[in-house]
Order: sequence, then C-alpha cells, then structure tokens
Amino acid sequence: MSGWVSRLMIYDFEEGAEFPVLETDMEIAAPNWMPDGSALIVNGGGSLFWVDLEQPELLEIDTGLCINLNNDHGVSPDGEVLYFSDHSYGHGARIWRQSLATEDDPVEIVGKTPAWFHGASPDGRMICYTAVREGLFGIYTALSDGTQETCVIEGAHHYDGPDFSVDGEWVWFNSDRTGASELWRVRLDGSGLERMTEDALVNWFPHPAPLVAEGEKVVYLAYPEGTVGHPAGMHVALRLWEATTGSTRTLVTLTGGQGTLNVPSWSPDGQAFAYVEYAS
Repeated sequence: MSGWVSRLMIYDFEEGAEFPVLETDMEIAAPNWMPDGSALIVNGGGSLFWVDLEQPELLEIDTGLCINLNNDHGVSPDGEVLYFSDHSYGHGARIWRQSLATEDDPVEIVGKTPAWFHGASPDGRMICYTAVREGLFGIYTALSDGTQETCVIEGAHHYDGPDFSVDGEWVWFNSDRTGASELWRVRLDGSGLERMTEDALVNWFPHPAPLVAEGEKVVYLAYPEGTVGHPAGMHVALRLWEATTGSTRTLVTLTGGQGTLNVPSWSPDGQAFAYVEYAS
C-alpha cells in the first residue's frame, strides 16, 4: 500500500486499551511475539525484522538466500526456531525453518508448493499450515522438521489461517465452506468439526491465547459483510471469542486487513496481543 503508514500496536487486556509500539513508512505486517516477551517480529519488503520492545526499531533478520518472505511466519514455543514461508526465485511459497540460537542458514522443510506457514503447536513438536494439494485448499500439519505431512481437512472451498488450540488437540481455522468466511475448529485427526462463529461478518485468522486458565479465548480479524478474500486497507475489527460465554465482542476497530493479524501474535502470558494498523 504505497503512501501508507504502518503502526505496530499492542492491545492490553488489563488496561482494555491499545498502545503504539512503532510507526514507519515501510509496509510492515503480521507481528509475532517472542516467547521471552522481549521483542516482536514483523515482515516487510520481503524481509523479517526484530522490534525490541524496550528500544523499538526495525532490525533486519538475516534469512540467507530467502529474500522474498511474506506475512506467514512464526517462532517455536522455546524461541529457538524461526519458521517462515518464502517464494524467492520464482518458486511458489515454501516453508523454511531457521535456528535463532545458532544463526545457521534456513533449511527448507516443506518444499511442495504452495504452502503457507501459520503456527507451531504448544509443545513445539508440530507445525500447521495452509496448502494447496491437487487443486484443493486444505489445513495441514507436519512434524517440526516438515516430515509426516498430514491433511487435517480440505475441500473445494477456501481453508486458511490455521492455529493450534492452547491444549494442542485442535486446529482453529477460517473457511467459507458454508458461505461467507467463518471460524471453525477440528481435531488433529480431522474429527469433531465445529463451527465457532455464525454472524454477518467475514471472519479470518483465529489465534487462541496461550496459558488461559479460565477458558480458551481467541482473537481474530473481522471484515464487513460481503467482503471477498482478505484484502488490505479495509475498515475491520479485531474481535474476541471466549469459551466461558461462547460469545464474541469487538476489541478494536481500525484500518487494516491483510497484514494486521495473519499469524499468532499473543504475548507469552496471554494478556496482550500485537497487530498492525495502517493510515493513508
């Protein structure tokens, strides 16, 4: 979005309010929160960047030969491994992993294209991602090294935005399998499919919070009724689904969409999450 300003933001549940972290003329997107709570990771211009929360500025991460990253990236629960999708050199999106501890070059782990990374399981053993196989969109899991790819659910409709539940037994995702995009969850073996939202909004990218003793809560992106896909530069809302009530409520309204909340961005204690808003 040429000419737009990106604002990296945090929503704090204790305060019930949002706070700015950083503003930049670069189009940045899709924050992840490091497991130690010290920094965020965002993408922009085909690269990834650290943002230290004590001294917020964009510090580029060296991802070796991968120079065309998108907004599908994340970190293992122990903070030692970075996962991302990259489509350099004319290839479709592939998933890579890179050690943050040793700073070795990234290693391709899902080479069958296209595949878009979305999340790591709470125990760090698995990843989940969206992929297209034989012309069908689906939600997939694999071990953290990319082996044992398993299709959880697929079909003729769109399936996207997977993320693991806090207990690691379910995958949340969005799909338009019944019309407009709504939130769903399914067990890792493909059983127990449940529709979790049913309203006039177009709902994308559900992210369950970590460490929630009082019951699962899930933040997600909501577009106005009739929106097709997940475009950028729209009037959107960040909403919360809570297991204790089974209801949803709006936390923030903003200009955004694509890039605002594509991947897991919760703080380690589940008391805040990061997102990006945009201004022309």
